Amino acid sequence: MPQTTRASIMRKAPGRYETVEVQLDDPRQNEVTVKLAASGLCHSDDHVATGDIMVGHYPICGGHEGSGVVTAVGPNTPGFEVGDHVVFSFLPACGRCASCARGQFNLCDTGANTLVGSRADDPTSFRMTLDGEDVGQMAGISTFAEYTTAHVDSVVKIDKEIPLKQAALIGCGVPTGWGAAVNSAQVQPGDTVVIMGIGGIGINAVQGAKHAGATTIIAVDPVPFKREKAQEFGATHAFEGIEEATAYAQSITNGQGADAAIVTIGVVTGDHVAQAMAAIRKAGTVVVTGIGKMTDVGAPVSLFELTMMQKRIQGSLYGENSPRDIIPKLLRMYQSGQLKLDELITREYSLDQVAEAYDDMHAGLNIRGVVVYD
Repeated sequence: MPQTTRASIMRKAPGRYETVEVQLDDPRQNEVTVKLAASGLCHSDDHVATGDIMVGHYPICGGHEGSGVVTAVGPNTPGFEVGDHVVFSFLPACGRCASCARGQFNLCDTGANTLVGSRADDPTSFRMTLDGEDVGQMAGISTFAEYTTAHVDSVVKIDKEIPLKQAALIGCGVPTGWGAAVNSAQVQPGDTVVIMGIGGIGINAVQGAKHAGATTIIAVDPVPFKREKAQEFGATHAFEGIEEATAYAQSITNGQGADAAIVTIGVVTGDHVAQAMAAIRKAGTVVVTGIGKMTDVGAPVSLFELTMMQKRIQGSLYGENSPRDIIPKLLRMYQSGQLKLDELITREYSLDQVAEAYDDMHAGLNIRGVVVYD
């Protein structure tokens, strides 16, 4: 029989998250039920609240960055057992589709239903209900809930010695930002890098750029607190606006500009992409990993400059990482002191405070807020 669990849902957009009791299905084959330990409060779930990201079904239970302990395993589901510690991946990886065959597990075809909220193989089948009404799951995992049921393609087992609160952050923000620098921007030792927006993604782009050997890491954010945090994580310089950052990058590169500019602003516009283009050198790279409104199209970029200066605009989903590879790898880096996770957590919240947490995010108070469960 389905169990009852508390969950933070969005009934419509624009709207605010509210906590309700939902019915949660028992796991089927290739599914597990997990008791959540922690969930990161990523900006993407706020995009759902504002309507910038349009989902396929309301109500929807939010949350796509979390960790917990397996409490039930579906029949004929090898590889998992009750008591396993896991991190969720908001991008499922089947290992069989064309993208996975190319090694691009972050682009797995199974992700096509990520914003529908249903089971990936059946858009009419949902794991949660509220008063008899289907409830969607953000990214098919819905980590804004005390318990959730998900497909094993979205679950990665981790070492039980790793604290689950910190491990939750590896589900989205850390690998997305880190990989934006390391994989998408292909930062090299000695590079100059501009990072636009120091939130949960941008701060980890700073960590990634430092890891890759950049000697000049320029953080850009209007909030003084975030500029200070960026320097604690490895930024060598911090500016309030992109114009100042661009001028500085040019001043130390004989007028050429940065090798790469990474756009991790909370709500990306075409103007932000154009500003990043102006900040880079010939044959430099602009990486766009922040999300804009789904309906927005276009950027005021000079096509002549794009061609004649051989610049590159690169999209970056999950930092171009494979979930099953990067999650344990980054956790090993954390254990060895090479990656900061504890310092990322600005404030902790209860499940009932999800809406309040996003108010704090908009006020510039958080690098990463985290919902912590009992």
